[in-house]
Amino acid sequence: MSPAAKPRVLLLTQWFDPEPTFKGLVFARELVRQGFDVEVVTGFPNYPGGKVYAGYKIKLIQRECIDGVQITRLPLYPNHDQSAIKRVLNYASFAASALVYGLFMAKRADVMYAYHPPLTVGIAASLIRWVRGIPLVYDIQDMWPDTLRATGMLNNPRALALVGRVCDWVYKRVDQLVVLSPGFKRLLVQRGVPEGKIDVIYNWADESALMSPVGAVPAALPAADRFRVVFAGNMGKAQALDAVLDAAAILQARGSRASLVMLGGGVEVSRLKTRALEMKLGNVVFLPPVPMSEVGTVLAAADVLLVHLRKDPLFEITIPSKTQAYMAVGKPLLMAVNGDAAVLVRQANCGLTAESENPQALVDAVDALAAMPTDELKTMGENASRFYREALGLQVGAAKFAAVFESLSRKVRQCNEAGV
Repeated sequence: MSPAAKPRVLLLTQWFDPEPTFKGLVFARELVRQGFDVEVVTGFPNYPGGKVYAGYKIKLIQRECIDGVQITRLPLYPNHDQSAIKRVLNYASFAASALVYGLFMAKRADVMYAYHPPLTVGIAASLIRWVRGIPLVYDIQDMWPDTLRATGMLNNPRALALVGRVCDWVYKRVDQLVVLSPGFKRLLVQRGVPEGKIDVIYNWADESALMSPVGAVPAALPAADRFRVVFAGNMGKAQALDAVLDAAAILQARGSRASLVMLGGGVEVSRLKTRALEMKLGNVVFLPPVPMSEVGTVLAAADVLLVHLRKDPLFEITIPSKTQAYMAVGKPLLMAVNGDAAVLVRQANCGLTAESENPQALVDAVDALAAMPTDELKTMGENASRFYREALGLQVGAAKFAAVFESLSRKVRQCNEAGV
């Protein structure tokens, strides 16, 4: 590779477009735009339903090229149900395919990038690095085993301890770790990872979909004379949305003009709907999930956008992905998540924060936002949009990854030239 040439990057990720993912085609395409030669190694798309997408059929290998991104798809066992054994088979099958391809078939790369979760991808990437000497950047999006415990995916103490030991094994063997929040970095340092080995690179949002939304505002959306507080995204146990319904009950009893809009799907939707009916909440509206291309239409119609997670040490160091999406559309945020996410909102001066799982705190924050002049809310939204562009956007994040890739490949090239 000539000094002026960009490194050749091998992106190893189990999930890739058309599957929903944070670091998919948008990321790879941006790297290509910046001059990198990129090959993505991934599986046949089947997430989150567990069935292979229409237009794809599992085979030994499939290659495609989209906007200059070379994509290699490898066989795996498609499954995403609640069976632990089947889920392990899903993870392990792709890791095995990726390991064989990476060791014996992949064109030599200057640097390798691996996306976590699942941990099995990190294991495969570490072994490829060991055998072929390709420097490895490991992008941690979920802090295992902490996430497995916090979400209830895995509760067996011995199994969690084993996952923790495997994580430590991987961390020692990668060249650079990238995490999504300062809290993730602090936790890894506490667990013995050298501070200089960790970079914080915030996630970005699906800018193209959010900035140019399609579709009409749903008819069920409360009228414009209401103060519309929108929660968009997954409604699972981690979101602890009972507290939001309790807050809605207090607001309704007060005669507040605030309405809470819950947009999305998840395992808790049915139960939450039933509870809202039992509580006779006329100020809560549930909207079904819509494609990402239509989400921006609903977000743009909101007065305030709500983030809520249950109290948990893990979530205090997590920045939920909807944070970036909310900021990108330029709306004020109500951040009911303790820790790093709340710090980010205060740093951007783009909304208010409230203690998670505290209905009264939510009510107080909604009341305060509803009482603000329109110009003040508009300024908060503008602050959100500006902070996103300057600190969280795709070009900002991709440029930081590019710097990491170039630094690692340069070190390897210098070592090779010196005969080390």
